[in-house]
Amino acid sequence: MSSPVTVTILGKEYQIACPEEEKEALIASAKMVHDNMEKIRHTGKVVGVDRIAVMAALNLAHELLIFKHDEGHDMEKVNNKILQLKERVSAFLEEDRQLEL
Repeated sequence: MSSPVTVTILGKEYQIACPEEEKEALIASAKMVHDNMEKIRHTGKVVGVDRIAVMAALNLAHELLIFKHDEGHDMEKVNNKILQLKERVSAFLEEDRQLEL
């Protein structure tokens, strides 16, 4: 069953319908997008939220393509990358829980 999840990217809240089992991944994805957009905004080279969003999307797509091309055939690297992502998600969720307290 889907329920709305609120995520914040660059200070703007978005409500997204999401199955409960995918909630953590959605939150982690939103954080990744937010962090990427913040990084781009702080360079000062790209002006406008829409342009920053496009650049962030291109950066993330590029990272995914590199990952698929370079590491897609080496299962140990893939497993390590998955473990790193799980640790990042866990750290984010722990940080989020502390903020709620």
